[in-house]
Amino acid sequence: MTNETVLEALKNVTYPGFTKDIVAFGFVKDINIDGTNVSLTVEITSSADEVKQQIIQESTTELKKAGFSNIAVNIKAPEAPRQMSNSMSGKNIAPQVKNFVMVSSGKGGVGKSTTSVNLAIAMAMQGKKVGLLDADIYGPNIPRMMGVADQRPQIEGNKVLPLKAYGVEIMSMGSLMEPGQSLIWRGAMIMKAIEQFLRDILWSELDVLVIDMPPGTGDAQLTLAQSVPVTAGVTVTTPQEVSLDDSRRSLDMFQKLHIPTAGIIENMSGFICPSCHTESDIFGMGTAEPVAKEYDTELIARIPIEPAVRIGGDTGMPVVYHKPDSETAKRYQEAASKLLAFIDKVNAQGGVSNEAIQPTTPAGVSACSTSR
Repeated sequence: MTNETVLEALKNVTYPGFTKDIVAFGFVKDINIDGTNVSLTVEITSSADEVKQQIIQESTTELKKAGFSNIAVNIKAPEAPRQMSNSMSGKNIAPQVKNFVMVSSGKGGVGKSTTSVNLAIAMAMQGKKVGLLDADIYGPNIPRMMGVADQRPQIEGNKVLPLKAYGVEIMSMGSLMEPGQSLIWRGAMIMKAIEQFLRDILWSELDVLVIDMPPGTGDAQLTLAQSVPVTAGVTVTTPQEVSLDDSRRSLDMFQKLHIPTAGIIENMSGFICPSCHTESDIFGMGTAEPVAKEYDTELIARIPIEPAVRIGGDTGMPVVYHKPDSETAKRYQEAASKLLAFIDKVNAQGGVSNEAIQPTTPAGVSACSTSR
């Protein structure tokens, strides 16, 4: 029995949420062997108990297969951070949610809701407890995309139970309205609705709540940032310059609201022919990368135009779940892995800053719509 025996056995232990093993990551330390007795340390970047337990269990199993009888796997992990709010009041009105992800865009029509749906399902497929909040009050598309357009939530006491599909908890204004009904609301009502979606929905103990924001940088975004500690922001864009101009505004908003930026997802980046599977550059490709560098973040995915994505959105059969072998699904899974790694990194560094957020208003413009 040698150190090499141990390392070969532990190459079969994949780090939760990733495709690489704990040896490849360089996490295995301090191996001590005495006959068939072995002790070792695994240094990980996550503070989540489920990650620790999974690594201990799988490492023990693999080492027993290798012939060891007495096994001690010690996990060295960062302390779980104290959940901090980045709101003006220091509040967190949904404390049962560990991490909040704001999916935003500077303009509409770039595929933000499609991205939110597939990221949420991809993280659920990677073993996380995930919720999906449709905060796009005026254009709530999530129910149709998740296949729950004909369902209505149940009431339990004075709380509303979220709907469920594909292992994800879901809530949307579209699930509370009649089909085709318009909402002609002022900003104050939008702000109140966002708060109620966080406070009055009976969310489970979630690892991640993905929040599909309306386009722009207005009341909804400010209300969310003032209500809960947003762990990560994701900006969705398309390759055209007119979209990238608006994406810069979204990235600037993350900075001003003290939201850590996980990165940019470039949607409609190339076209995959359903017949020959060739990827063609029709709208541009990779143009978001310089913008990512400009804002000290990264391009976490380039999502191509693929007919299965449109069909999945229209029929409530998201591509990442129903077409897992498609190129688009693989890229969403990779983006979800990067997002989860970024969340772990933010938490390992002590969580979200609780620096006060002050709404910025141009000179001469009334701030009444953003006052608290």
